[in-house]
Amino acid sequence: MRTKTMLGLFGALIATAIGASSISAAKRKAGPETPLTATGQQLLERYTGMVTELQAKISKAVPAVDEQKKAAYLKAREVEQAAVAKVNTAQQRRDEVHAARALVEHTWNTWIRVAEKNIAMTQAKLEQATTEIEHNAAQQELIRWQEHRDAGIKTLRKREEASDKAKSEEPRWIHELEAAQKALAQTQATHALDLESFLSSDKLDAQLAKYVVLFEATPRGLTEFAQQSKEHEQLVERLLADSDLMLQMIVADGAKGGRYGLAMKIYTAIHKVSEKAKDGVLQRLALAIALEHAVPIIRRNATGRTAAPKTVDPVGRYLHYEKAYLDGELDPNFEKLSVWDYRMVVNGNEPDETLVWGREMFRNYRPDHISNPDYRWRYVGLVRTDVPYGSQDNKYDLPELEFFQNILMNGGVCGRRAFFGRFTLRAFGVPTTARASPGHAALAHWTPDGWVVCLGGGWGAGWVWGKGNSDLNFLATTQARKTAEPYLQVKRAQWIGDLMGEKRTLGLIGGDPAFWNGVALYTQRAMIEEAKAVALAAVGEDIGEANESNVKEAIEAATITEEDKNIVVGAGGVITIPATACSKPTNSTSKIVFMKSNLGGMQLHYNRLGNPEEFEYTFEAPAAGKYALTARVVTPSWKQHLLVAVNGAEEPTDIELPFTVGTWDKTQSVIVSLVKGQNVLRFSREEPVKGLTIKDFTLRPVK
Repeated sequence: MRTKTMLGLFGALIATAIGASSISAAKRKAGPETPLTATGQQLLERYTGMVTELQAKISKAVPAVDEQKKAAYLKAREVEQAAVAKVNTAQQRRDEVHAARALVEHTWNTWIRVAEKNIAMTQAKLEQATTEIEHNAAQQELIRWQEHRDAGIKTLRKREEASDKAKSEEPRWIHELEAAQKALAQTQATHALDLESFLSSDKLDAQLAKYVVLFEATPRGLTEFAQQSKEHEQLVERLLADSDLMLQMIVADGAKGGRYGLAMKIYTAIHKVSEKAKDGVLQRLALAIALEHAVPIIRRNATGRTAAPKTVDPVGRYLHYEKAYLDGELDPNFEKLSVWDYRMVVNGNEPDETLVWGREMFRNYRPDHISNPDYRWRYVGLVRTDVPYGSQDNKYDLPELEFFQNILMNGGVCGRRAFFGRFTLRAFGVPTTARASPGHAALAHWTPDGWVVCLGGGWGAGWVWGKGNSDLNFLATTQARKTAEPYLQVKRAQWIGDLMGEKRTLGLIGGDPAFWNGVALYTQRAMIEEAKAVALAAVGEDIGEANESNVKEAIEAATITEEDKNIVVGAGGVITIPATACSKPTNSTSKIVFMKSNLGGMQLHYNRLGNPEEFEYTFEAPAAGKYALTARVVTPSWKQHLLVAVNGAEEPTDIELPFTVGTWDKTQSVIVSLVKGQNVLRFSREEPVKGLTIKDFTLRPVK
């Protein structure tokens, strides 16, 4: 790495005594201490002795840094802090412009358009009213929605004025932001600390790994675990003797809660049930689960499942993902991920069987989302197409359904939609994390091109819990980790900081790192600059708090073969019509989408979004008479209907659709009359429309 690795490095003099790290380690242990047995006292003395010995050895190997160079960096830090403050002020003013625009969009999408939609529906009720009671009820409802719309229009005018004012000032804020950023770039120091060769060396890795494990677990914490049984003591001994494993653990940010004993117990238990967990992708997966589940994860069970396990079984979680990976059900990039990445796949609170359901539901209902070449929307695109915005139907959540099944059925506002998006990503093995911002919940997730924010403002608009607060700090970590081996320089500097008793600082944004943490973070920043990493723009910001995107998607033409359109008359005159054998439309539209089916061939999807659209089938019947009509369908939500009119009939027949919860099922039959020869079935739907997938129709003669 170039000498500029250390450019701009700031920090304080190493004034903290070496022994302070043991004090810091002791403070990390929370909660009442468990009384120690005689064996425990001996173990505590042994583990404490290891810490003291490692501190002495490592501190001797840490190079001294010229005091004048340190002072130069400290001065550079002061200048940089002032420049950062100017950047933050200019950025805040720029953000106010975006916030004003967002309020305008929010008023349109969740206030006025909803009111106008309900006004139209209520007017239809009014026209169809047959009694005075129905007429009066519809009239009162219409008045309420008209008042709601008028209030929205009044609010919109105020917000548009504020937005126009902010927009007129935006060029000035942009200019000030650019000037502040340029000034910040010029504050970087020009002196080097000559630490690159030290941080690039792996000579201290084994000692550092053991020290950090003891530091994070604390000698007392390890003792309390080890004294519980001979098995536990042996687990700790095996861990402390395995330098490679400890190094792998701390590079991935260590055991959750510092509970290395429990992490080792989980890791060992996984190896007992699976020979495949010894190396490669499955070894990394096993370790990620061990580290992340060292603090048990509370399961989010269906409210009606009172006897369900209270926590996620880590061994079961491993076996779940192992099977899904070996069966080819996960994203193709799953095998390329690091232990750190996998931690953000395996940390969901959903039961394993819900993850199985999620993948099956996708394959049945919207297989196109699985193969979406746009990784920003792969899997998570189901939020955009099928999770309606609004909390009015959340009261209908069913106790027998899992949390994420209820979201797909009844929608939700930003929180539930972000939860669902993260669930879909985890189901297919894609790392994801929550990305909150003031008054709004979004998500961020991995893509081959870097992490992207979805359903909320771009990077810098919020924070990532547990990842260094600012989302920009988290983004920087993801970008630096992509450099693989060089990233160890960052970790080594952090670990030396632990040894020196420094408080760990995970990012430059909002952080005030001490010396070695500053070395780590500026080394990281130089890596990012050298790699020319580019932050991906956010997607779905316009639907973060809206029901339908303003961005119109391109409609891809479907390749429908003659076989896909082949209508078959079988034994006994049974007619089978593939859903893609439409005589109208003959190709995909914004509402009706033809796509490959996991059952083979093609299937038809009726989109939730957009205006209702009819579709027709023209076919030959071998004989006139009554036929029982059924359809093979997938529905992710309840209370759905499909209307069918035969040969131009004015009054269509209502087909009540089963609530299949994302699996294939058949509708109850309805009786229709066909003529011998050519017939036309015209299907339609009434508002409110929910998503529906159809494989085929069957017409069975009624004797």
